[in-house]
Amino acid sequence: MFTLFKGFSQQSHDDTFVSLLLKPIEVFMLLATLYLSINQLKHPLEVAVFHYSKIVGKIKEAIPVTIGECLDRIFLFMIILSIFWIILRIIDFISHVLLFKASLTESKSDDQLVPFLKELFKTIVVFIGFFTLLGFVFEVNVLTLITGLGIGGIAIALAAKESLENLIGSFTIFLDKPFVVGDLVKVDGVEGTVEKVGFRSTLIRTTEKTMATIPNKGMIDGVLENMSLRNFRRVKFSFGITYETNAETIKKIVDEIKTYIREHEDTSDDGNAYFEGFGDSSLNIEVIYFVSLIAYNDYLSIKQEINFKIMEIVMRNKSDFAYPTQRLISDKTTAIDNKEVGNDATD
Repeated sequence: MFTLFKGFSQQSHDDTFVSLLLKPIEVFMLLATLYLSINQLKHPLEVAVFHYSKIVGKIKEAIPVTIGECLDRIFLFMIILSIFWIILRIIDFISHVLLFKASLTESKSDDQLVPFLKELFKTIVVFIGFFTLLGFVFEVNVLTLITGLGIGGIAIALAAKESLENLIGSFTIFLDKPFVVGDLVKVDGVEGTVEKVGFRSTLIRTTEKTMATIPNKGMIDGVLENMSLRNFRRVKFSFGITYETNAETIKKIVDEIKTYIREHEDTSDDGNAYFEGFGDSSLNIEVIYFVSLIAYNDYLSIKQEINFKIMEIVMRNKSDFAYPTQRLISDKTTAIDNKEVGNDATD
């Protein structure tokens, strides 16, 4: 088996192949050896354990079940399980190699497709293994069973409506490709990096480093923002300066901020700053610009750099940043003066 897959993989995958398939192959060989060895015995394999009733023609007969027949069913059950275990491990190994090859390409679509196909084929193998066990070990008529399931298919479909919708959603994601693994997305208020697209749900690593699980139906039905596809990050904020600042100084501050933002190498040339209005305790200036660096840490660094520059511009023009203040006007002095005037008049 190793020779069969040697040409498919590389030398670096030999250890993975051995770690995945050594145990199931050992179990299969052990079961097969025990089965062949026990079948060489005659006693006590021919001893009847129990009898079960079976109608042959119109006559009800008691059919004996021997120890040998019970052992045959048990070993057949376990051997079939070990065979399908080997098949599942082969799928794991193939997907491991394909993921490694996909990581060498620039496209992220194959990184997303390989885990999905891995789950799909493993699910199919599990279903085939289940019906194989029913047919060979328990002697169930599989065709009759499938026909019976077809009759109750409508009820099953209604019960699994959401699961089917999510499964269809996963195929829609692969066909339309609104995002791929590694993209930064925002959906239903959740923002993070896509880590995996499964049958039922998509796993997103949020900016808080938590793992969010969103049903695939929600990923395609809701408003989804693929933030990795944008070419700029928008920054918009306001700050206030003191009311003691005169109009000429405000114009100078606004012009200097606008010029600096537009000449910055990492911002777009349509950045703007303007005198926005009169606040309760400040003269408000609004700033809007776009950062061309998409990486979040780089974006924060540019934003910090511009903020420091704005502080420098405000201070250089002998203004200051405003903060909520209250001015208390007292008439205590006036009342005392009126009292003194009244006393003088009495005298």
